[in-house]
Amino acid sequence: MSAAGTLTASALTDRQKRAMFWASSISLIATAMSFAIRGDILGDLEGVHELTKTQAGSVGNAWALGFALSILFGGALCDFIGMKRVMYLAVVGHSVGCAGIIFGPSPNFSILFASVLVMGIGNGMVEAAVNPLVATIYPKEKLAKLNALHAWFPGGIVIGGVISYLMTQTMGGMSFGAFSLWQIKMAVIFIPIIAYAVMFATMKLPATERVASGVSNREMWLESVRPAFILLFFCMALTAATELGPNTWIPNIMTKAIGSGILVLVTINLVMAICRLFAGPIANAVSPVGMIFLCAVVSAIGLLALSGAHEAWSAYLGGAIFGLGACFLWPTMLAITSERFPKGGAVLLGLMGSIGNIGAFLAAPIMGRVQDFNLAKGLDEVEAGMLSLRYVIVLPIVVAVIFGAIYLWDKAHGGYKIVELDAAEGPTPTEDAEA
Repeated sequence: MSAAGTLTASALTDRQKRAMFWASSISLIATAMSFAIRGDILGDLEGVHELTKTQAGSVGNAWALGFALSILFGGALCDFIGMKRVMYLAVVGHSVGCAGIIFGPSPNFSILFASVLVMGIGNGMVEAAVNPLVATIYPKEKLAKLNALHAWFPGGIVIGGVISYLMTQTMGGMSFGAFSLWQIKMAVIFIPIIAYAVMFATMKLPATERVASGVSNREMWLESVRPAFILLFFCMALTAATELGPNTWIPNIMTKAIGSGILVLVTINLVMAICRLFAGPIANAVSPVGMIFLCAVVSAIGLLALSGAHEAWSAYLGGAIFGLGACFLWPTMLAITSERFPKGGAVLLGLMGSIGNIGAFLAAPIMGRVQDFNLAKGLDEVEAGMLSLRYVIVLPIVVAVIFGAIYLWDKAHGGYKIVELDAAEGPTPTEDAEA
């Protein structure tokens, strides 16, 4: 504890840290299950709400806009009201958004969009809190722990995708009174929401790393205008769009192509979840910057394979390659931010998450617009969808060029370097003890 009574990470036991890590992981599972199930029911939402492909793309990634807006402010809120209260806001956003999707009137594009947006705000509050929390409690293992934490995003997509698929296989055609199967699927998301809400309610969370180290607000904001951070910020939009834009559409596109699109999404995210558990040893071999370069190249190859997949084996193979490429992009970008710009703290992590989700938000409707354009030209839905995947390939190519250059720069200047902060002596008045 500090002199002001604020809990610091150094005062936590290993058991407390593990509990915080697992509560954070379950909150990401809730976020990911909403992503997977919403992708699986996108066709149902198209029909119920009479959506065009462009509208469906906007709905499919409206969560990313809500995510971007909330994480932008959520990062700062972590420093000033505490990470626990930010997690309470996440519970509200998740619950209200999920309920709005289930019970909202139809056809009504605006209410559906708003409900997905609010769920995205919950997602953003989760990300705003758990990234600095894990970086704070594991200051010397940021890359490995952030990747292990974010293994539960694809892991949650696998969980949600498998549950959704099994529900379709076993409950398809059944009557549920006033509710449709897609509504029952959405209701499943309340299970992890309740679980992480209860877990965080019983914990005291520490001050963020930036606050505990005594870094001033001025120093924090100066980090955000450094040229190296601005370049990283730009690349986050590209890497997030590479991962999340296609993943929004893959269940819909591949269902029309091979009949089981949700299982392609499951394949992608199972590969991602497994690989993220081994991020530490890989980073030791090639550096975090080298990881991003390699992932961008493999992502482009995976998207190319998926854009020509008309049989199950080729779809699953392309999905596995894409998952291998996309696996380290998001958490490693966050780790690089935290390791190279630690004075920026939760705010810089929030900025990265925000621009990442803006990139993802823009990618999905653009992919939908590509499909609408090609459908108007007379292509069938499968070919129109495949072409939209092909358009995305330019994004990881740009990332590969930039990070290849950064890798060579680092190598010429002594290699990748991690900046560490020392814990501050004395009180941390901007963070109160959390009940």
